[in-house]
Amino acid sequence: MSAAPPLSRLSVNQETIKQWSLPELAEGCAKEGVTSVGLWRAPVQAYGVERAARLMRESGLAVTSLCRGGFLTDTAGAARARALDDNRAAIDEAAALGADTLVLVSGGLPPGSKDLAGARERIADGLALLGPYAEERGVRLAIEPLHPMFASDRCVVSTLGQALDLAERFPARQVGVVVDTYHVWWDDQAPAQIARAGAGGRLHAFQLADWITPLPAGVLLGRGQLGDGCVDFRAFRDLVDAAGYDGPIEVEIFNEALWERDGAEVLRETAERFRTHA
Repeated sequence: MSAAPPLSRLSVNQETIKQWSLPELAEGCAKEGVTSVGLWRAPVQAYGVERAARLMRESGLAVTSLCRGGFLTDTAGAARARALDDNRAAIDEAAALGADTLVLVSGGLPPGSKDLAGARERIADGLALLGPYAEERGVRLAIEPLHPMFASDRCVVSTLGQALDLAERFPARQVGVVVDTYHVWWDDQAPAQIARAGAGGRLHAFQLADWITPLPAGVLLGRGQLGDGCVDFRAFRDLVDAAGYDGPIEVEIFNEALWERDGAEVLRETAERFRTHA
């Protein structure tokens, strides 16, 4: 087993400590020695994009990713136009924050549709329009495959293989993939697909969260703290390292029990678990 990664590779996603405001996140990370964060659009917009960018710079925090763009599967003309406009805005926000990666959650099936292949093709059509726009602004689009339980309503891209099939239609400097352990830990093809992503220069982000059961109602908030579930994080980290990825390792956990605790305690625990398990 490889050695634990240095703390400098840890990026704490904003949602892991959702109870904190952006200033509290910046202050807490400074106290804990965490130098990178992943941000979400809604709280950043509420705080103000330029104001948030200034706070990150003044706090010495690198923004490793912005979440999220995507939702590109609509068939209706007006809805699709709105989705494309929203993704352009997300790209602009990522650029303003200094984040070189915009995470894409591709979108589920449109109401009444059962056409998975058609939905995936509309994602490719959207990427063809958004990829050059993102590249002009120094931002990479990163397709995140989600666990198959989310295929109907959130993401018709369920495996790294499917994500790479889409990404490889475009230059790697425009479109790559996210490896999120919560979503791909179960897939026996994940090791080969991680190697494929690395060989093509498409490993744009690496995220950690544990898989714990039973899942809560609604399942979305079922991500576990590192070490509380069944994911072998060190094995995944060895795979992405071997594929040539040496970037930030982002801990992204949606869990109401964590949100009810003291934020400083959660951050400290997350850093400790990162040292032990990543």
